[in-house]
Formats: sequence, C-alpha cells, structure tokens
Amino acid sequence: MRFLLIDRILELESGKRATGIKNVTMSEDFFAYHFPDMPIMPGMLITESLVQLADWVIRESSDFTCLSLVTGFERLKFRQIVRPGDQLRLEVEIVTWEGQQAVVKGKAFCDGKLVTATDFTLAVQPVEPWLTPGEARRLFQMIHPVPAS
Repeated sequence: MRFLLIDRILELESGKRATGIKNVTMSEDFFAYHFPDMPIMPGMLITESLVQLADWVIRESSDFTCLSLVTGFERLKFRQIVRPGDQLRLEVEIVTWEGQQAVVKGKAFCDGKLVTATDFTLAVQPVEPWLTPGEARRLFQMIHPVPAS
C-alpha cells in the first residue's frame, strides 16, 4: 500500500518551493489504529506530507528523472492536533540542493495556525528502478493539473 499524502499542489516554483494541501478524512487507514475513539493524525504522517511535497519539487525540476528520500529531521516540534475534517496547508522551500543532497524547510498549517515546522535533509536519487519518469509525470499531473488555456 502507498500513502500518497498530497491531494493538490497549489503552487510550485521549479527547484525552489511549493505549496500544497492534504485533506484529512476519516477514511484514512491510520485512523483505525491511531486513537480510534479520538482520531488524531500521526505527527510523522504530517511530516511525511511535507517530505512528499518537497519530493515533488525535486521530481518536477529534474524532469521526473530523480526522486528523493528523507534522511533526517532537525528541530521537529508539533504544536497542534490534526483531526478528520481538517485541511493541512503545506509549504516547503529547498534551501540548498547540491548533488545528491537537498536541505528543505517545511511548515504545515491548519486553519491558519502552525501545526509543525521542521528542517529536513533529502537524498536525491534516480527515479528508476522504483518507477519510470512517465509514471511519475502522470501522477504529478493528477495532483498539479495545468489550467486549460
């Protein structure tokens, strides 16, 4: 099973930054186990949402020939609980990207309030053998549709 935790990319500046959203619904599999009587989105899945958004910045700017995997977090703190029905606004900025390593600043907001802020490091690798550039591009077009002209 794959957890795709970005529902929509609202803004993307190639190789630099992106803003996206994650709609938190009661149908998410993790709610069956993460406090079923009082469902709360796990903090690490909130950070995974930020990682996935940053990964899309890397993928798009490499013409979908690369992807990235998180290797570490700095200064990670959770400030607010996220529940079903909430919508996360995710913001990532690539601070540096040199060779096979990128450093990213990420923030998640809910109702305009900061949920978490963190810096993290990504290892940038070829997209294959996990998927083809075409498969990555098709998925990207679903979450970041280009307006009709």
